[in-house]
Order: sequence, then structure tokens, then C-alpha cells
Amino acid sequence: MEAYSDKVMDHFRNPRNVGDIENPDGIGRVGNPVCGDIMELYLRVEKDVITDARFKTFGCGAAIATSSMVTELIKNKTIEEAAKISNRAVAEALGGLPPIKMHCSVLAEEALTKAIEDYRARKRDAGKEG
Repeated sequence: MEAYSDKVMDHFRNPRNVGDIENPDGIGRVGNPVCGDIMELYLRVEKDVITDARFKTFGCGAAIATSSMVTELIKNKTIEEAAKISNRAVAEALGGLPPIKMHCSVLAEEALTKAIEDYRARKRDAGKEG
């Protein structure tokens, strides 16, 4: 078994931004039926900038660490900037992940993508432009 980086362990032991946001501007819910990880990502957006991001994750240490890191990476970014964050960027920010745990970073990217899609859909439905 490959060892986790110190950063992964830190985000696992002391996850940032745990919890949900009341009346969020976007929610991304994803699950991996193979490993059983479930990730929920909540966004607060003001003028197309992510002002807050929180998560709830049921899963392994790597799933919790990638959830924590993705919230750190997207805060104060525009929706467009956040939409470009890849699973590789999340893994690299954590100092790398063992290959068997890369799916956790993919889950984080998918949760982010779904949360952004949800935000854009809500914005469209509300009839707000740009």
C-alpha cells in the first residue's frame, strides 16, 4: 500500500469547510457505487464568484481529503475559473494520491462540475443574466 502525502493526511485529519450551506446557490451530489464514497458539495456564489464552499463526504480518507482540498481551491474563484479545476489539479494540490485512490479526485471534480451546473441552472431558472 502506498503512503499518503502529509497534505492528504492533514486534510483527512483536519478537513476544511465541512458541513452544508443553507439555501446554497449550487449543489453537487455524486457517488461511486464501486467504493461506496458519497460526496456532496455546496456553493455560495455572489456575482459569479464562489464566496463559500462546503462539503459532506462519506468515504475513505482520500475522499475526505480531496473534498476538503477542492473547497479550498475554488473559494474566491469565479465560476469559470472553478470549472477548469481538474481532478489532477486537486491531486497535485494534495501532493499526489496513490493510483488506487485517484478515483477520489475524480469524484471531487464531478461534484464540483455538478455544483456548477446546478448553480447555472438555478440562475437560468431565476431569469438572471450574466
